[in-house]
Amino acid sequence: MVPTMVLVADGSRDAHRKEALRDLADAVAERGEAPVLTAFGTRAELQATVEAVDGPLVAVPAFLAGGDMASAQLFAELNIADRFDACATAPLGAVPSIVAKLVGRLRAAGWRSGDGVVLAADAGPGNDDRRQVTDVARMLSRRVQAPVQIGYLNAWAPSVSDAVDRLRRNGHQRVAVATWQLVEGADLDRLRDIGATSVTAPLGPSPVVIDTLLAQHRAAKARLAA
Repeated sequence: MVPTMVLVADGSRDAHRKEALRDLADAVAERGEAPVLTAFGTRAELQATVEAVDGPLVAVPAFLAGGDMASAQLFAELNIADRFDACATAPLGAVPSIVAKLVGRLRAAGWRSGDGVVLAADAGPGNDDRRQVTDVARMLSRRVQAPVQIGYLNAWAPSVSDAVDRLRRNGHQRVAVATWQLVEGADLDRLRDIGATSVTAPLGPSPVVIDTLLAQHRAAKARLAA
């Protein structure tokens, strides 16, 4: 029996984001590899969705490691410890194919060699999230052959706006923001208002993101079958 994929993210406070998350889920479901359910609401809604699944399931984060603090907190509250037929995967993080897609998004947004680059993240309090963001920044820097500053949307310093300003003080008239997000939403609207030269589109639902989510599901399916 193919485990149900339950895609998890916080869409409770942003209708635009919730719609974009549903588009991501539809793109995964269209591949036909597994039944797909969504849990894009509150903690209670997430738990109810999981408990309603009859048969094996894999909970898959519909967000990036270090890219969505609210979703990471929601996912951490998921309780499937008492189920032998369920497991969870890690959020997508510093994966070469994902970072390569981010470079493509930069170029599509108008980034040019010599432009400053800020990686816009939303890491939570855990060290692992920030370590993933740091790894992504290093990989991105190697690919664009330029330093990459990290800027945070919410809890940490420097903010994205401060990181953009710092690069401009250091001589970069043009500064591109590389958005470490899977879907559209209010955070993207905020980034577009800070005055950067360009802001990338989110990474999903691009084929490489769908491929990677499904690869995680296949690996989890194998673990459950072992």
